[in-house]
Amino acid sequence: MNNSLCEMFGIDVPIFAFSHCRDVVVEVSKAGGMGVLGLARQDPARLEAELDWIDSHIDGRPYGVDVLMPSRLEETGGRKLDLDGLLPQEHIDFVRDMLDEAGVPRLPEADEQDIKREILQGMNFTPREGMELLDLAMKHPIKVIVNALGSPPPELVAKAKARGIRLGALAGKPRHALKHREAGCDFVVAVGNEAGGHTGDVTSMVLWPAIVDAVAPMPVLGAGGVGRGRQVAAALALGCEGVWTGSVWLKTVQSEVTPEIKQKMFDAEASDSVWTRTVTGKPCRTLNNAFTRAYDADTAPDPLPAPLQNYLWWQEGRTRVERVRAHDFLTYPVGQLVGDMQEETTVKQVVYEMIDELLDARDRMNRMLG
Repeated sequence: MNNSLCEMFGIDVPIFAFSHCRDVVVEVSKAGGMGVLGLARQDPARLEAELDWIDSHIDGRPYGVDVLMPSRLEETGGRKLDLDGLLPQEHIDFVRDMLDEAGVPRLPEADEQDIKREILQGMNFTPREGMELLDLAMKHPIKVIVNALGSPPPELVAKAKARGIRLGALAGKPRHALKHREAGCDFVVAVGNEAGGHTGDVTSMVLWPAIVDAVAPMPVLGAGGVGRGRQVAAALALGCEGVWTGSVWLKTVQSEVTPEIKQKMFDAEASDSVWTRTVTGKPCRTLNNAFTRAYDADTAPDPLPAPLQNYLWWQEGRTRVERVRAHDFLTYPVGQLVGDMQEETTVKQVVYEMIDELLDARDRMNRMLG
């Protein structure tokens, strides 16, 4: 393709794939796109092993990493914080009582603290934690770093530029994109409200061209509701240079999600992807479940600010839920594209079907405009 992002990274098609799964990252890059590994659930030892594995399997193709490094977030002590003193008891009791009433077993008392501390080691939500992981990642041949929450700090910009690593950042409003450009980013990801995970409140159809116009001629990736070629064509038609995708890879055999959660996605409609602060404390789109619905009650407390809500859900809720596969509470960040996810497939098949449908869309437009 005659495309600035393809030229920037030496890729065949401007399909960027965010995933927590190393297999997805490798397969997308080998299929001609750009795999991007999410670092939010990594501890340093695991990240080193994941990147070593990617390096040995990706056949020299380019890949990148994505980090949660909010520009406005107080440090909470990171991996050494005392959660027992930091999380309000009211919120702990709310989650515990909810699961007790649903019959979800508590963690074994003898192992509870060790299990919680192990989980905490793999949670990274503060700028300091993110920078620690990026220092490690930059020792590997990554080609891009994308910040999912805010503009990259000057320290990161300087380190990345010195190594020839490109920088991007997610934006939910044109003013956010302008800040990213001023911070030194090479491109911006315009994330519509349809997207899974952290997202703003403006839909893709409105947001994409607004950000394209705001930061031109900087390249823009369209994100939010992209899972097939016609949606790629829409992004290109609206001025984007490519697409940023995430939810579509959850349906693949390479995906990291459990079979139980994957089946819930296959059974879901687009409206089952809900926008809520109950996951991390920031607006985040996830698969509807009993936990998110519980916060709709008048007696429920307001979600804690980030990252405390994230710690609360993982420490007091999700750990118990996933140990016994408690169906009603099982969830995963996923966008409204979930309504189009019907069956399991492979990463390569998703990429090739996107390209085929993109070409069909081009031919159809040519016939209509010819």
